[in-house]
Amino acid sequence: MSELRTERLVLRQWRKSDLAPWAAMNADPEVREHFDGVLTRQQSEASAARFRAAIEQRGWGWWAVEVRDTGEFIGFTGLDPVDEDMPFTGVEAGWRLARSAWGHGFATEAALAVVAFGFETLALPEILAVTTATNVRSQAVMRRIGMTRDPADDFDDLTVPDGPLRPSVVYRMSRRTAA
Repeated sequence: MSELRTERLVLRQWRKSDLAPWAAMNADPEVREHFDGVLTRQQSEASAARFRAAIEQRGWGWWAVEVRDTGEFIGFTGLDPVDEDMPFTGVEAGWRLARSAWGHGFATEAALAVVAFGFETLALPEILAVTTATNVRSQAVMRRIGMTRDPADDFDDLTVPDGPLRPSVVYRMSRRTAA
């Protein structure tokens, strides 16, 4: 299993001790603002179990993120194959952090680590990121790590109810442009 380290973060396999802060994060309406509602404790635990199993199986996926100096769990980041119901294929980079971790550059630092892993270790030709059109904070991270958006890739995510969360944007980065 791959564990990634940055200057301030550890991206690692999920632990039982991550479940309570992960559930609290997913119950926070601000953290879940760009998703279809908050999650119950059971839903959060089920997602962590899926993330853990994918990392065990592949050696990579949605890693838990902790602060190196304190060991505090602050969210997740990683890479995952795009869901089958999306209008494109590939491997997606993503992140979600607790509100207390916002504004410190952690999302950018973690995203840069997973993109480097994707290109250098997995030899992916391209990595993409997807979010709602209204999620300007995540789009800013995508731009900071060097991803670009082509409005022709934008789509309506039919897996979410009709409304402001349906319009989605896609950012991309190729291994060629990352080098």
